[in-house]
Amino acid sequence: MKLSFLLATAISSFFVSSTTGFGFSGQADALTFSGISSATWGEPTPGSANTTPIYTGVGSNTFTWGQPNLAAGLPNKLTFNQTSFSADINSVFKIADLTYFNGTVLPDTSVEFVPLNLNVSFSPPVGISQVFDFSLGLLNTLNDARDPEKSADFVFIDTNLSNRSFTFGNNKYTLELTGFNPDVGQISIKALEGATTTTAIYAKIKTIPEPTSVAGLSLLSIYLISRKNSWKKNTKSL
Repeated sequence: MKLSFLLATAISSFFVSSTTGFGFSGQADALTFSGISSATWGEPTPGSANTTPIYTGVGSNTFTWGQPNLAAGLPNKLTFNQTSFSADINSVFKIADLTYFNGTVLPDTSVEFVPLNLNVSFSPPVGISQVFDFSLGLLNTLNDARDPEKSADFVFIDTNLSNRSFTFGNNKYTLELTGFNPDVGQISIKALEGATTTTAIYAKIKTIPEPTSVAGLSLLSIYLISRKNSWKKNTKSL
């Protein structure tokens, strides 16, 4: 049996099955995801430089870290505020509000990373609730009384943990944290010493392509190369 016949048969079968698959994909692309998000903070990673880390709020929506260096001082603080959302596939939307307070704390008492356990409750027709595990990095700088900007501290999204998947129907999706700005994908925010920054966290839901689609495209490539080589061979024999 000729290779070209086998490939043609296989590709024909692929396109028949893909018609159904792409139909599901079209339905998925038409979905609007809506619901409510909430979150709790996990056990932080102090890092090697923080030999005596101090923190509170694991399991709640408010996390503090660092020992204030003044009796009346306050530690650093992150507060996650739940919000409702509604978004189409591949569109950027606000998934939460975040409040960040930059306290004045003693060296070696901070932490470097804190897990964000994001609980998303999707409304019907999706109708599922799932926890997505993300992580925020915390950059605490040494204070410089002469330069407020140098004394600013930062919070950033750990991009190594910025995508998490879930399944609805016959399709698989990822929930990606895109940043603190809906347009430019800003992944960090700052707060001056003793100041508070209030911002939003944005996300995007994307469809994960079916593996059969990728395999089928590879098969199609093999078939086209085979046809091209066959055409060259026949041309030379003319």
